[in-house]
Amino acid sequence: MTPKASPSLLKKLDPTRLPRHVAIIMDGNGRWASKRKFGRIRGHRAGIHAIRHTTSIAAKLSISCVTLYAFSTENWNRPQLEINALWNLLVEYLNKEVPKLVKNNIRLDTIGNPGGLPETVLKKLQWAKQITANSSGLKLILALNYGSRQEILEAVRGLLKKAVDPVSLTEEDFSYSLYTKDYPDPDLLIRTSGEKRLSNFLLWQLSYAELVFLDVLWPDFTEEHFISALLEFQSRKRRFGGLDHA
Repeated sequence: MTPKASPSLLKKLDPTRLPRHVAIIMDGNGRWASKRKFGRIRGHRAGIHAIRHTTSIAAKLSISCVTLYAFSTENWNRPQLEINALWNLLVEYLNKEVPKLVKNNIRLDTIGNPGGLPETVLKKLQWAKQITANSSGLKLILALNYGSRQEILEAVRGLLKKAVDPVSLTEEDFSYSLYTKDYPDPDLLIRTSGEKRLSNFLLWQLSYAELVFLDVLWPDFTEEHFISALLEFQSRKRRFGGLDHA
């Protein structure tokens, strides 16, 4: 069982300075499995536990949004057996977790291009969104078949179809054309496994986010790791190109 965050660590958090939106690149499932001489699918299954614990602590802290990079447009290059297993695990996760999401007042949403996703997955996602639609707490957003460059291209094409005057186009107009139009930009990005890159994830939205890279592999990510990332966020001076912001 994954240990809960210690009360002493939680007390270090300033509840008035928590990020509204945390984005997470869940990296390291394959390496976690390889270290234990397991197949990669076993690593993905182990990663579900980290999703469960992260969602739980984020909801308890009243964080508004958590976006998880669950399946990128580049992941289609993986072996078909692994891709099929990922979709099966997603359906399994939804079947088990949606009742808990409702109980904890968590609403599920997705971003990305639904094209290419199996019909069974699309139907299960639609079901999960409907079931959790009335939840008013944490918004849990799964990035599925998501790629930021593709998202930006789609936004540009949409604006061109609308014949928007480029001279009058604002950043707010462009942001509203993205998948994330209903949510604030992330304040904090967490990436596990020690890798230090964005991997085509929320490139526009992360412009002013604080980036925290952790050496822990995703299946080993605990509530304490999440709290530690929040404490690192609170230690930063967020200037946004100007003076210090508390």
